[in-house]
Amino acid sequence: MEFDVIIIGSGLAGMTAALELAPRRRVALVAKGPLMDGASPRAQGGIAAPLALEDSVADHVRDTLTAGAGLSDATAARQIIAQARDAIAWLQHQGVGFTRAGDALHLTQEGGHGRRRIVHSADATGRCIMDALHDRVRRQPGITLLPRHFAIDVIQRGAAGTPCQGVRLLDIEHARYVDMMASHVVLASGGAGQVYDTTSAPPSATGDGIAMAWRAGCRIANMAFTQFHPTGLHHPQSGGFLISEAVRGEGGLLRLPGARRFMPDHDPRAELAPRDIVARAIHQEMRRHGLDCVHLDISHRLRDFLLTHFPTIHAHCLALGIDMAVDPIPVAPTAHYTCGGIVADTTGRTEVANLYAVGEAACTGLHGANRLASNSLLECVVMGRSAARDILLRPAASVRHAPAAPTPAHGPDAQTRQHAEALRDALRRLMSREVGVVRTDAGLLRAKSQIGALTAQIKAYCDRDGTSMALLELRNLAQVAALIVNDAIAQCGSRGAHFNTDRP
Repeated sequence: MEFDVIIIGSGLAGMTAALELAPRRRVALVAKGPLMDGASPRAQGGIAAPLALEDSVADHVRDTLTAGAGLSDATAARQIIAQARDAIAWLQHQGVGFTRAGDALHLTQEGGHGRRRIVHSADATGRCIMDALHDRVRRQPGITLLPRHFAIDVIQRGAAGTPCQGVRLLDIEHARYVDMMASHVVLASGGAGQVYDTTSAPPSATGDGIAMAWRAGCRIANMAFTQFHPTGLHHPQSGGFLISEAVRGEGGLLRLPGARRFMPDHDPRAELAPRDIVARAIHQEMRRHGLDCVHLDISHRLRDFLLTHFPTIHAHCLALGIDMAVDPIPVAPTAHYTCGGIVADTTGRTEVANLYAVGEAACTGLHGANRLASNSLLECVVMGRSAARDILLRPAASVRHAPAAPTPAHGPDAQTRQHAEALRDALRRLMSREVGVVRTDAGLLRAKSQIGALTAQIKAYCDRDGTSMALLELRNLAQVAALIVNDAIAQCGSRGAHFNTDRP
C-alpha cells in the first residue's frame, strides 16, 4: 500500500493526471464507487477552445472574465486557456473522436461565449472522452485501480498544515480502514452538488476532497458561488438530467406557458447570457407566475438537425414522452457546479506540501464567481497534465513511515443509518431553501444556525457508532455546507452565482 502518487477521483482530471504520470511513477487511482461513476461522463456540451480563425486566446479569456463577474484570476485564466489547443490535441491522441464539419472540428456556441468555440462529440462529449481514457487507464500497467475505496483524510507528518504523506481510506468491500502512503497526493474528487436537494451532480459529489483539504489546513475559496444550471430537465424521472447549454446555442428559446419569450426582458444577450443570469431569470419568472418550470423550445429546428446534434437529449426526452422536435422541454434551474474549492495554483499545488488539487475540487481562479460554459472539461485536462508535469519534476521520495496494518471498520446500526439519512435529507432541503439561486441575509443566518446543530448530531453519531461511507459523506456535506454559508454571509454584495436580495 505504498505508491509514488495517489490520485483521489477517477474523473477527467484524475485520469488525465494518472495517464501522464504512469510511465514514470507508480500511481494509485482511487474511486469511492465504480471508476466511471462521476460527473465527467455526464458532461454533454463540450470543451471550450479558441480554435476558429476568427477566435483567439484573448477573446476566450475576455469571455471567461466577463462570466466570472470580476472574481476570476486573469493570469490563471490566460495560462489555462493558452493550453486549450494542446489539450484538444492530447485528447485526440488518446483516441477521443470529436464531431467534425468536413476536415475541421465542428464548433458550437454556448451561453456567455462570443464565438463558436465548443469542441464536442454530439451531445455526449463527457462519455466519449471518458470511454477513451478509461480504456487507456485500464491498459496502463503503472496504474493500480482502486474502486470502492473512500478517502477519509489526508495523512500528515504533524498537525494540520504539515506535509502530506498519504491518505487514510475506507475499503468499502472489505469493511476495513487502510493507510496508503505516497510522496504526492492529488485530490481530483469533484464538487459538492449533493449538498443541494435538486442537482445534476452524481451521488458521489459530496465535497469529500474539499472537506479533507480544509481539515488538512488548506485554504478554501469562493464557496459562495455554486453555479445553478438554468435548464435541468423538470420531470419526476429525469434523474438530474441536463438540457445542454448547446441547445440554446443552436437556437433554443426559453418560453413561459403560452409561448411568450422572456429572456430579452432580462438581458440583451437573451438565451445566450451567462448561466447565473439565465438561472435567476427563470427563477424570477417561476416565482412571479407560480410555476414549477418554464419551457425550452427548439421545435422550430428540423428533426434531422436535432438527431445529429442532440441524439442523447432527444432519446432521453422521448423516453419520458417529450418529443423535442414537436414539444417544448420543461426545465428549471438545478445545482450544477462548485465554482470554488481548494486554493491551488496553475500547477495544482496547494498550501500543504505534497498535496495537489485539480478539477472541480480545486479553485485555480479560472471560474471566478460564475463558470463560463464548457471551461470545466478544459480545466480538467489542462490542470491534470500540469499537476503531473510538476510532480514529475520532483523526486519520487521514499515514504518515511510505513503504513499501519489495515483495521476493521465497524459501521453504524440500522437505526443510526436511518437517522443519518434523515439528517442528510434535512441538510439538502435546508441548503436548497435558504442558499439557492436567490438568497437573503435572514435565510443565510438560519442556515448557519441549523447547520451547526446538524453538525453536532453528525459528530455524535460518528463518535458513538463508528463510521460508514454514509456517515463520512454526511460529515463532509455538513462541512462543505458550512463553508458555502459562511462565505455567502461574508460577501459584501451580489455577483455571479451568489445573489442576495438584501445586498443586490
